[in-house]
Amino acid sequence: MKKRRMFIRMITASLMRRRSRMVVALLSVAIGATILSGLVSIYYDVPRQMGAEFRNYGANMIFTASDGEMSLSDVEAAASKISDEQLVGLAPFRYENVRINDIPVVASGTVPEGVKATSPYWKVEGNWFTKSGELMVGANVAESFRIKAGDMIEVTYTPTEEDGTEAELDNSVFFTVTGIIETGGPEEDYIYMTLEDLATLTETDGRIDVAELSVSATSDELADYVSGISAGSAAVSASLVKRVTASEATVLTKLQALVLLVTIVVLALTMICVATTMTAVVAERRKEIGLRKAIGASDKSIIEEFMGEGMLLGLFGGILGSVLGYLFAQQVSLNVFSSSIVFRPLLVPITVIASIAVTGISSLMPIRSATEVDPALVLKGE
Repeated sequence: MKKRRMFIRMITASLMRRRSRMVVALLSVAIGATILSGLVSIYYDVPRQMGAEFRNYGANMIFTASDGEMSLSDVEAAASKISDEQLVGLAPFRYENVRINDIPVVASGTVPEGVKATSPYWKVEGNWFTKSGELMVGANVAESFRIKAGDMIEVTYTPTEEDGTEAELDNSVFFTVTGIIETGGPEEDYIYMTLEDLATLTETDGRIDVAELSVSATSDELADYVSGISAGSAAVSASLVKRVTASEATVLTKLQALVLLVTIVVLALTMICVATTMTAVVAERRKEIGLRKAIGASDKSIIEEFMGEGMLLGLFGGILGSVLGYLFAQQVSLNVFSSSIVFRPLLVPITVIASIAVTGISSLMPIRSATEVDPALVLKGE
């Protein structure tokens, strides 16, 4: 116990006598540990952050009828196989041809809250429809019929008889326009109402043509969900939106590779800086090392002292870097993704151990030169 305490006092005193050099080495280790801790935190949190960003560009999974028709209950049953934590939103759609002022228009029945979750890029001038008797119209439809938010319009649908002929009387329902949709896509050519209003207008049951889902999951998890849902449901066939999932996977792969490359470069630079500092320390202490060897000190004791100094620097630098790394990762996440990063307690010991390992490896060559000091040469003339 006394030998250990003496050893700690000895290496601490040695570090304090060379504060300027050791502060430089400590800062190098701390900066390296900061980058390591911060980038690793970002590396593991990027899929969640990027997934959330990609969800703003639309759904990444589609449900269609596998054979015949599918109902809302079929869609909900299939969606229940997806984890609640990963299912961001579900928007079922049903499409019918209706008329406004005897001009054909495509009407879509849907769930507004679901559309908000799966298609947050929709820009609505006015308000979303929230209840029966309300609808939104696409920008192209609004321009064609000179419709604006707050107007009352009549929507007409001609039912089909059992023999396939059109009925003599039309179904007409008056709706209040709550908002105008601008997306830059085909949505601007449709009008949107609740599924219940469309079922009432068409006098048919709740058929669903397609359902869009936004799922926050990796590409492998999405593929597993698709295969599981398609195999386990007789009414629903699941597929991925390739342009979203492929782009997400490509961006994530490149970003993670960049983070890994930067981490390796920073660790290499840290090792060079520590090795340079320790080499200077050894050169400065050549006479001291020669004197110790002349009075009987073994190479082992010299190696232990210098290795102890290096590892102590790694310990303090790793602890400091763990704290600064989390703050660094938090700032990057807030500025890039506008959300906080998840703190990973396991990363603290990993960073400390990595810092100790880096300083230990960096000290090997300087320590080797210390053991090769010849007392007769360095003490000649003393």
